[in-house]
Amino acid sequence: MITIDHILSAQERIAPFIRRTPTLPAIQMRDPGGLEGRVTLKLELLQAAGSFKARGAMNRLMTLSPERLENGLVTASGGNHGLAVARTAYVAGVKAKVFLPSNVAPDKVAKLKGWNAAVEIVGSVWDEANEAALAFAAETDATYVHPFSDPAVVAGQGTLGLEILDDMPDVDILLVAIGGGGLITGLSTAVKARRPEARVIGIEPVGSPTLRACLDAQRLVALDDVSTRVPTMACRRTDEAIFQVVSRNVDDIVLVTDDEMQEAARWLWFEFGIAADLSGAASIAALRTGRIPQAGNSHVCALICGAGADGIS
Repeated sequence: MITIDHILSAQERIAPFIRRTPTLPAIQMRDPGGLEGRVTLKLELLQAAGSFKARGAMNRLMTLSPERLENGLVTASGGNHGLAVARTAYVAGVKAKVFLPSNVAPDKVAKLKGWNAAVEIVGSVWDEANEAALAFAAETDATYVHPFSDPAVVAGQGTLGLEILDDMPDVDILLVAIGGGGLITGLSTAVKARRPEARVIGIEPVGSPTLRACLDAQRLVALDDVSTRVPTMACRRTDEAIFQVVSRNVDDIVLVTDDEMQEAARWLWFEFGIAADLSGAASIAALRTGRIPQAGNSHVCALICGAGADGIS
């Protein structure tokens, strides 16, 4: 799908338009739970528009001609990708329309409107909202920006892998939340090219094990049912290119429940004052439930990939 060269080009292209997000060692905790070893949080929730998605959306924009921007941008999203596209359109001075499933978090809808995006709620899962977005693009000639099945978007997400390696050159394990698979595809491509011995572990909801099901079947499959209440991690089917890269680069995929992510979000807020959404708390949920074995003195990067109020209320 992409190579390290595509990611390096994306890194140079988008550098003026994104933030270099900080890291934080997981220390001085009242309740360390499963974080007793060496764990560093990568605070990508502090990225522009609140998640890593700003990287991919901006890289996609930078590859478009002015003619392709005349009718604006359109996408479907569980929330974070939509925010990134809305923010990217705002920077470019063009229109954006975002289709969302009915379980989208209200705070993300409010933020989308704050970025001047037009918002439409369609269906109960991302796949249904995506059908509406594709139809809108066909009718209006707006440029559709796919959240994961787009090499330019995936290359942009991969820049996060390069940044993590700059921050943590000795990292042994990287924990990455999965929705459609664009982030883990780009990030793992960067990491395996620069530090092949590092383990990349994906985290999916029990109610949407999209790529876990593909790996178990050893082929691309679609889920019969998506029951997670986490819209940013709900996807019935990824695509073949994503699956092929994940099958090569990702060392394991573990599953966590929605309630475990909810508790992890509350823990992040209590211990660190970090306002993560449930996808942003997925790495912590995997650690606190013991699903990530930490051998010896392994250095673990827990990616906090999205902002939200899930742990505050």
